Order: sequence, then C-alpha cells, then structure tokens
Amino acid sequence: MMVRLGLSLYEIPDNGQGECIFAQDVKEITKCAAAGKAERQCDMRDIPREQTLSLHFPRPKTYNRGECACTPVQFFVILSMQRSGSGWFETLLNSHPNISSNGEIFSVKQRKSNISSILTTLDTVYSLEWNSSSAKNECVSAVGFKWMLNQAVMVYHRQIVNYFNWKGVSVIFLFRRNLLQRLISVLANAYDRDAKQLNGTHKSHVHTREEAEVLAQYKPMLNVSVLIRDLSNVERMMEDSLQHFKSTRHIILYYEDLINNHRALADVQEFLSVPIRRLESRQVKIHTRPLSQQIENWEDVFNTLKGTQYENFLHHTDYLT
Repeated sequence: MMVRLGLSLYEIPDNGQGECIFAQDVKEITKCAAAGKAERQCDMRDIPREQTLSLHFPRPKTYNRGECACTPVQFFVILSMQRSGSGWFETLLNSHPNISSNGEIFSVKQRKSNISSILTTLDTVYSLEWNSSSAKNECVSAVGFKWMLNQAVMVYHRQIVNYFNWKGVSVIFLFRRNLLQRLISVLANAYDRDAKQLNGTHKSHVHTREEAEVLAQYKPMLNVSVLIRDLSNVERMMEDSLQHFKSTRHIILYYEDLINNHRALADVQEFLSVPIRRLESRQVKIHTRPLSQQIENWEDVFNTLKGTQYENFLHHTDYLT
C-alpha cells in the first residue's frame, strides 16, 4: 500500500503478521517508518503542495513501472453526453505521450449493473491495470476514461462522488453549447447505425473528408412537437450532473470552445498536470454546413424555436467559417 507522509511516499508492506498494513493515519505511518517497516519510495519535494492530493503513485500487480515508479499520476474522468465531441476530445488527449484515456468503458452493461461492479471497474482503471489500445502504462502521468451521463453515473452519483473525492479523481465536464446541433448529430448517427452508408459499415467517427461528405448528406426530420421538451431534458441533465459533482475537483469544457479557443486545450493539460504539447486528432468533422442545410424540416424547426430560450441555437454554429 502506498501512502504519503509529509513530502515523501512510503510503501507499507504486509509482513504476514498484520503489522503496518493497516496503518492509516500519520501517527501509525510514522511509527512504521521509524521501525523500518515502511520503505521510503518517492520524494515529492518538487511537487507543489496543492497538487499532492490529486497525484498518485500506482503500483500495478501485473507489471512493474520501472524507472517511472515515482512518476506521479493524475486520475481523471470525462463526464459527457453522446455526440458532444468526447470521442474527438479523447483522441486529442491520447495524442499526448503522457495521457491515457481508455474510452467509453461503461458502455458494457455488466460493468454498470450495480455500484459494486462500477467501483471494481474504477479500481482497475486507476491501478493502471486496464488493457486498451490507449494504455501508456509505465510512464503515464494522467489516466482516465470517458463516462456518458446515461451510463449509470447519475444513478449512483452519491457513491461515485465519494469515490472520486476519496481517490482524488479529477472530473472533466465536456458538453455542447448548441444542443440543437447535438440533436442533429444524434439522429444522423442513429440513422447510419441502420443504414450503414459507408460500404455497409457504421462509423460514428470518420477520418477522411470523403467519408464525412457521405454521412453529411442525411438530413434528419425533427419532431417539433417534442423539440423544446427534448432540449430542456438534455439541459436539465447537464445541470444535474454539475450539481451532483460540484464537490469534486473539476473543469467545465464546451465543444465549441475547444474548436474555437486554442487556449482551451492548454488549460486541460495544465489541469491534468502534464507538459503542454500540441494535441492532434485524425478525426474529420461531419456536419459543417449551416443548420438550415442540415435539417429536413428547417422551417418548422425555425418557427418552433423562434422566440424561445433556444432561439440562439438557430444562429450559432460550433465551427469556424
């Protein structure tokens, strides 16, 4: 077990006699250290004190971190909603040599079936034992994953907040300001799941302009009778998540800002305590046309939202022109 004492990190071993392994407070750890039963592992004098509570030194059981054993690791989670840019954002993070974001791990039903399964999965990720193509295990400085709000995180939010605060997990909220644009993306993605427009294959994200053009041809018909209600429900879920997780260390990002504000990605890297690098993604944006060219019943949608609190969605895009 790795514990902090002052500016040093100690490993409290299980010596088979029950001594020291349950040392939890400073007094007990000091006693173990003085008795030579706790080995001093890592010096943290170069780490700002305000950062020490959110930095960790995992000791995986299946491999040795070697020379990076004393490289501190920041735990994070991306809380978002489908079609809000989280896939693109995660590829940007994973282009950093010191960040591992392990995808949408709670899309698998068994992992979110109850709080016990959820906590076991979280423990696996944050002990650097999670196997994925994004893993940079030995010398990773920030490890996390993306978690959609409809994947049980809101159901068990109290227990999860307690876990995050206990473990020092930092939360990255990623939302979309223009919820109408998000709705178009949700409907278009659902359509392609059945239509499989790219040579019989469904793709949620694409890497060529040609593929993007094919998917952008589809223009959904929006149900205007429930449009305001649907936008309001999404807005409420976003607000509820911010309320539930307000006690955590967190940062709030918007997809539009990541596109238009180059400083936003630097802010994220500072938040994760990693060196600032130029982040890159091979993903190509699908919907780049004006909204009037993306919606089949544009006039109905325009008239429905005009004069409401959502009228600004009609006039603001999420891309640079």
